[in-house]
Amino acid sequence: MNSSDFLRFLKTRSSVREYSGEPLDPEDIDYILAAARTAPSAGNREAWDVVIVTYEDAREELALAAFEQVHIREAPAVFAVCANYVRSMSHYGERGILYAVQDATIACTYMMLAAHARGLHSCWTGAFNEDSVRETLGLPQHVRPVALLAVGRGTPPLEPMERMPVDEHTHRETW
Repeated sequence: MNSSDFLRFLKTRSSVREYSGEPLDPEDIDYILAAARTAPSAGNREAWDVVIVTYEDAREELALAAFEQVHIREAPAVFAVCANYVRSMSHYGERGILYAVQDATIACTYMMLAAHARGLHSCWTGAFNEDSVRETLGLPQHVRPVALLAVGRGTPPLEPMERMPVDEHTHRETW
């Protein structure tokens, strides 16, 4: 893949909130997880974990925890990506909390791009009640849910979303 193909690939990915409900193939889930496993992490601690949620009742509970965002219920799979503080704090102390969140977000990004590479659609959801997600998934205290990644076959938007010009984000040398 050349750099033009890569940029085109990125530009064709979009958040999708309408899904057919068709189950994911186990190979798709394995591919997404294999891609996440290649994500860089602080000190190679891999301070992330994921709970794959396919049962309808659990997706319904997650949708409620996500302030009734329907796409969480409608997607055939939700990857609940979590920061595992113990893995990074054992090496980095308090700073490891930040590193675990960073590791989880990078892994989730790789999962989202892997889904796109498989012709699937996804939607990263960060708005949710952490305690409700924690309870639904039985998460231990040293694990923090960071994102709910809905994945499935869906209906992408007809028009790409407007993006800010890159120079509105860019500072050189200093702010």
